[in-house]
Amino acid sequence: MTSLTSENRILIVGNGMVGHHFVEQLHQNHPAAQITVLCGESRLAYDRVHLSSYFSGASADDLALTDADTYREWGVEFVTNAMVSDILREEKKVVTEAGTSYGYDKLILATGSYPFVPPIPGNNQPHCLVYRTIDDLEAIESSARESKTGVVVGGGLLGLEAANALKEAGLETHVVEFAPQLMAVQLDSTGGQVLQDKIEDLGVTVHTQKATQVIEQGRQARYRMVFADDTFLETDMILFSAGIRPSDQLAKKANLQLGERGGIVIDDHCVTSDPDIYAIGECALWQNRIFGLVAPGYTMARAAVSHLTGGDTVFSGADMSTKLKLMGVEVGSIGDAHERTPGAQSYTYFNQPEGVYKKLVVDGAQKKVLGAVLVGDTSDYDTLLQYALNDIALPEQPESLILPSSDAAPSLGADALPATATICSCHNVAKSDIVSAIDTGCCSLGDVKGATKASTGCGGCTALLKNVVDSELEKRGVEVSKAMCEHFDYTRQELFHIVKVNGIRSFEALIESHGKGLGCEICKPAVGSILASVYNDYILKNEHLPLQDTNDIYLGNMQKDGTYSIVPRVAGGEITPDKLILLGEVAKKYNLYTKITGGQRIDLFGARVETLPEIWQTLVEGGFETGHAYAKALRTVKSCVGSTWCRYGVQDSVKTAIDLENRYKGLRAPHKIKFAVSGCTRECAEAQSKDIGVIATENGWNLYVCGNGGMKPRHGDLFATDLDTDTLVRYIDRVLMFYVRTADRLQRTSVWMDNLEGGLDYLKSVVIDDALNINQELEAQMSTVIENYQCEWKTTIENEASRKRFRQFVNSQATDANIQFVEERGQVRPATEMEKKLGSNKAIPVELV
Repeated sequence: MTSLTSENRILIVGNGMVGHHFVEQLHQNHPAAQITVLCGESRLAYDRVHLSSYFSGASADDLALTDADTYREWGVEFVTNAMVSDILREEKKVVTEAGTSYGYDKLILATGSYPFVPPIPGNNQPHCLVYRTIDDLEAIESSARESKTGVVVGGGLLGLEAANALKEAGLETHVVEFAPQLMAVQLDSTGGQVLQDKIEDLGVTVHTQKATQVIEQGRQARYRMVFADDTFLETDMILFSAGIRPSDQLAKKANLQLGERGGIVIDDHCVTSDPDIYAIGECALWQNRIFGLVAPGYTMARAAVSHLTGGDTVFSGADMSTKLKLMGVEVGSIGDAHERTPGAQSYTYFNQPEGVYKKLVVDGAQKKVLGAVLVGDTSDYDTLLQYALNDIALPEQPESLILPSSDAAPSLGADALPATATICSCHNVAKSDIVSAIDTGCCSLGDVKGATKASTGCGGCTALLKNVVDSELEKRGVEVSKAMCEHFDYTRQELFHIVKVNGIRSFEALIESHGKGLGCEICKPAVGSILASVYNDYILKNEHLPLQDTNDIYLGNMQKDGTYSIVPRVAGGEITPDKLILLGEVAKKYNLYTKITGGQRIDLFGARVETLPEIWQTLVEGGFETGHAYAKALRTVKSCVGSTWCRYGVQDSVKTAIDLENRYKGLRAPHKIKFAVSGCTRECAEAQSKDIGVIATENGWNLYVCGNGGMKPRHGDLFATDLDTDTLVRYIDRVLMFYVRTADRLQRTSVWMDNLEGGLDYLKSVVIDDALNINQELEAQMSTVIENYQCEWKTTIENEASRKRFRQFVNSQATDANIQFVEERGQVRPATEMEKKLGSNKAIPVELV
């Protein structure tokens, strides 16, 4: 243990994420320390975890973790472009490649790692690159200007990040992996296959079990990669991301102890074989292990600072569980994902249509969690991780932890976690740290974040942190506010009743009588939704307009490139040939991308804001009306062809679907609503995965409620059987209006049901037995909504003042030149940020008229 003085010179070699964290921690614990940082790159520390965001518009400044002014304010001396070439241990100084010497009393090696490039003949040619630094990104960007196809060698975490970068750059992208699957370290074979399927669905071609023998001149592209099985792949760019190696060259020259396969050997205090030299991060080898994640590096940095300043924190290894999004695909891996522990057993859940795979690995006694694999849905990750890290006893039915909406699934509340439970792994914040922060005066989530830094890293622990904070505050008698926001001391349900009972018809009247201030982005849309649910008034009236979000303001979903979608209503999926032709004519005239959706309608993408009124005027004149795809409202009623055409159909599902869609179209709700009607129990319309599902029987209709086919699938609950059509409609009226009245802001029906006290039985008592004596009122309220329905686009195009709001620029008829498209598969798609940067003929403005 060391007693650091203000005279001691602390020299840090390396200014990556871990090196910067060491500087930050040392400054906090010993502000008078003499700190010098030698940074080998041309810029100070930046976020390597989110490098791929550079290709979707993030700048180097956006990725920066610090800047020169901050270091100067801390009294930290720093030098960039200072690559160290030698450590002179006896003289206690280092020498840079430029010949400059820097002395030290304590030296911190935070040199990180370098990308491994397989020894393939031809790997050092131009356009054969690596993916590690911002300088590498700039090289990739330069190569992309001259390339059409890119290949990533390596299908691990970094390889898939690199593939995303190439895809963002607008290249045809391939991944070549030596192993039989993607992410072989983190995922089992099934999880790897599910991930591959999802990655390929996004347009990236994956080649597994491929060993590149040579890179030679291509015939159709710049290079040809020849594989050991005599197949080949041609490409213009090759990006190596086949793993990392510890940057231990300096330590080797200085005769510090290294591991057999590399890495600077350290003890629990991160001290090397020289007591005055520490090593932290990916260059360090602890108990013969290299830790390739940033969180263990941060823990090493804190252990080294603790040792320097007389503390007792040590490095005792780190959990290598990971949760991330790869190209938008959720992936999680915990502990023994490969079931290698003797006696281990596993449970699996595989929903192939949704691309969701979950595997739970438990010990032979089925008492504790050993590991898990999650692909496509990581919503269970935090719970499973806490079970694994804290040896929490498994429930009686362990499979309930991964099955969707299982009634047997236990609720792992904050109180079930031990004091030692790690809540935030990025900053090593335990539950006890949060409790201590509250005991010393923190009285809100924001206070706890400020005091502990929990949830300020990757943000993955935010929900768990809130649960712990709320639980601890309630234990101390502090009322945890359930108010919607600072402007209203009411829940959404309470505000709904206030609006309904008092006949309040505007936000201004509501905030004047029951709120304070001017409102915010939370309460304004929520109140706008309540007003629409109660009165179904035109949402673009002047008094309602400020309450709407972007999609509602422009009556269309804004896409990532700034254009909008056009989604006419196609009730029940039934459409005439003339209407199909009209949609095609509109798409051709305005150069729109067309897609038939799972909801049995046709979406048109890529419409500029100034063209929306004229497009919709054409559609409305042709008999279409808005499909409310932009709204928290009824979206679609999916149907099979039913008894009209199908030999198995027992009821006319098409007519019923059309009738239901026309009845409830325009109903504003806390969240979007989807229906489906199946003509028999073969369930071709997938009714049980919808908010309202109707299935035909020989005796009538079976009604299912509160299903959800999203990221957290939930089968609907069977609510009533063999209903006649009139009763079916009455029950749906009541269920929907009770949901609209009582649900929280942005709460799906599935979540509402899961949180409804008394659950399905209670809902039945309200709707069927009229236990609250409100059914007549619920039906009357639904009648009001139906009677006041209007096609919002028809109302808009008939009003000249409303049409003016759709100009791109207030004082000009000009269009936005930043909106660009590229052609793909015979249609147009938005140009990526990289394609716009390249300025080549890949990304071109498209004339729409």
